[in-house]
Amino acid sequence: MGRFAMVVSGTDTDARMRVLVYSDKAETREQVRQAIGRRPAADVPRVEIVECATAPMVLRKLEETDAAERIDVAIFDGEAAPTGGMGLCRQVKDEIFNCPPVLVLVARRDDAWLANWSRAEKVVARPIDPVVLADALAELMRQRLAVLSG
Repeated sequence: MGRFAMVVSGTDTDARMRVLVYSDKAETREQVRQAIGRRPAADVPRVEIVECATAPMVLRKLEETDAAERIDVAIFDGEAAPTGGMGLCRQVKDEIFNCPPVLVLVARRDDAWLANWSRAEKVVARPIDPVVLADALAELMRQRLAVLSG
């Protein structure tokens, strides 16, 4: 069996997907980790969190060619500094071949248009609602599984 497979009611305990979480703030990364838990939905694989506090580390992780280390979905903090998640999202969409889907956390719902400019697949407003974030991540995971399986 590969790194992940379709999960039936969470019974495949070996399947996993790597989710990169980028924020310069450890507190934000921890909020995301706690909100999504080990598995954001019963029909998706378990999540392995890869935390990044700097944009250069995000780029390094997203450029990984080893299939076992590949990032499947990314979550970027739109308010990160000095490199904001929206600008970084636009950059990786331009520069990374087969860039994984990106979810951007924004400070206000009114910032959603900026996240659209960044070409993020999903936008979640703060404060982080665990149900909303888990649902959005699970949807991106399903989409990624469909792309990688087909």
